[in-house]
Amino acid sequence: MKDFPWFKRYPKEVAHEIQLNEYPSLVELLEDSCKKYKDQVAYENMGVRLTYEQLYELSGHFAAYLQKDLGLKKGERIAIQMPNLLQFPVAFMGSIRAGLIVVNTNPLYTAREMEHQFKDADISAIVIVANFCHNLEKVLANTSIKHIIITTLGEMLGPLKGTIVNFVVKRIKKMVPPYHIPQAHSFKDALKRGSSLELTKPQISSDDIAVLQYTGGTTGISKGAQLSHSNIVCHNSMTKQWFKPYMNTNGGNVIVTAIPLYHIFALTVNGVLMFNTGVKNILITNARDIKGFVKELKKHKFTILTGVNTLFNGLLNNPDFKDVDFSALHGAVGGGMAVQDAVADNWLRVTGKPLVEGYGLSETSPTLCCNPLDGTHKKGTIGLPMPNTEVAIFDDHGRQLPQGEVGEICARGPQVMSGYWKKDNEGVFFPGGWFRTGDIGLMDPDGFFKIVDRKKDMIKVSGFNVYPNEVENVIASFPKVKEVAAIGVPDAKSGEVIKIFVVKKDPNLTEQELKKYCHENLTNYKVPKHIEFRTDLPKSNVGKILRRLLKEEDAGVEPAK
Repeated sequence: MKDFPWFKRYPKEVAHEIQLNEYPSLVELLEDSCKKYKDQVAYENMGVRLTYEQLYELSGHFAAYLQKDLGLKKGERIAIQMPNLLQFPVAFMGSIRAGLIVVNTNPLYTAREMEHQFKDADISAIVIVANFCHNLEKVLANTSIKHIIITTLGEMLGPLKGTIVNFVVKRIKKMVPPYHIPQAHSFKDALKRGSSLELTKPQISSDDIAVLQYTGGTTGISKGAQLSHSNIVCHNSMTKQWFKPYMNTNGGNVIVTAIPLYHIFALTVNGVLMFNTGVKNILITNARDIKGFVKELKKHKFTILTGVNTLFNGLLNNPDFKDVDFSALHGAVGGGMAVQDAVADNWLRVTGKPLVEGYGLSETSPTLCCNPLDGTHKKGTIGLPMPNTEVAIFDDHGRQLPQGEVGEICARGPQVMSGYWKKDNEGVFFPGGWFRTGDIGLMDPDGFFKIVDRKKDMIKVSGFNVYPNEVENVIASFPKVKEVAAIGVPDAKSGEVIKIFVVKKDPNLTEQELKKYCHENLTNYKVPKHIEFRTDLPKSNVGKILRRLLKEEDAGVEPAK
């Protein structure tokens, strides 16, 4: 490992191979954390707090309920479908302690998407928020789900606050469509029934699957990445070593979790890692409410903030964000999509702290690379490989390419999945265990890796390769632009040309001045031939702009129901 050119760029606490088998399974990691930090606050949501000790007790009740009352066996799959609520860590930790495999499910899934995931994973039980039960009811008969546990947004907020939240959500905002699932149990009842039962600790191997993390489905049918207990424990050891130089040694660390915990980055970094290091976790239930999010940020002296480019951009465009207290902030880490230079520059100007980019996938638990927060980061790159992780560039034939050449980013390490659940994994790995990410990139002279774009998103203009990220990064730097997405559209002369979709920051922005800016900053074949102004852009559950949907809309393809 010491032969890699990026090796010496990490702080000394990170730049060495580390011992990864700290815990035999995720169960021991969670139990040890609860014991070590028992009196500290683990999670806070809407002003209500759970200590590590309380979480251990409640998750034990839930685990006993699953195991002894429902009779679920080790290795059965349980879906968790909810936003960031206190119920999530209780359900996740309880499911893991019962020996089950957790299947994280996006609450915003359509009934069709839910049915695909539940059938593919062969789900036995589900924990779901009432807001989404109308969709579950539509597909329930087509699945193997035997046990349904329903919760509400206010269920763990205490009698008074919980009642008020539930009333507003159901009666005022009309956010709970009618449903009829008479066989379901309430989350509260599950905890009560489990409190009188004794949990039997399951025998878990490090190779046993802990989580089936389904890919976003933005590049095809969603597939379940098999993440073992060992994958997540090893990932935890790596990221713990990486974050160590940027944490307060005397405690008092606070992380703000705006990314949903059902997303792999939030689950293993904001969730598992921060839990294992005694960090207080502020859960944001609805990060799309930027005004409410900023109001919540003003209540805390937070140490770390994670998110995606669109979230950081949304915060920066809120007039009250500049009044947040950033004195304890070490920095912010962006993932899920490219952090645009203009956003990173503006973030540094407003907060005085860096916004750096990291990189990973559901299939890799997820972190493969990240930029340091000590000022040695390189803007526009995804940073350096994590400890004990190898990253390299390959051509389509599985040949490793020299430094500086563009090809597919491939990786191997103990955090990489064994394969997709019940799928033919041919072509997923190159010989030698190199996982193929599907992202195009290169390694620069300093050993930092840079993503050029997704293979599937590359645009061919008169034989030239054009990467949407580059076009978007340039246009996003224009002061009158708030958001932008670039796609390729058919053209009789050039094969494809570039079309951009733009959300204005300045309502007076015209197509002519934007084209002029593009001509000044992009070579001719990279200049968009078509510009469409929009009030918003389609985004995934974590705020990643969905080019695929824009391509389908532009081609007149009816969106899937």
